[in-house]
Amino acid sequence: MAGMVGLIGSAAQAAKVTELQTRPLASVPGKVGTMILVEYAPGDVDPIHRHDASVFLYVLEGTIVMQVKGGKLVTLRSGQTYFEGRNDVHIVGRNASRTRTAKFVAVLIKDKGTPIVMPVR
Repeated sequence: MAGMVGLIGSAAQAAKVTELQTRPLASVPGKVGTMILVEYAPGDVDPIHRHDASVFLYVLEGTIVMQVKGGKLVTLRSGQTYFEGRNDVHIVGRNASRTRTAKFVAVLIKDKGTPIVMPVR
């Protein structure tokens, strides 16, 4: 069922995350596919987090900067994709622009009942 997931980060610089749908994966017992829309206002920055999921990301508009621990810092524009593995720690996630909104869709393949976002301290 679609609904608001919440905000990642502080209230002043939080990405808006909306769950679009979640469906059980019949061919993989105990797993679900969840699709989310992430909207970064100008200057938004995510805190360090992880997903405990395989994450496929597609940039809809704007420019975002992403990096997982041990990976390269990448800048992604509309039409580009990114992948985060189940054990990756997302150390950089931000809107590259201080004047334009950025939006992306992500599909997470995860265990049923696992939270979408888990903070890392």
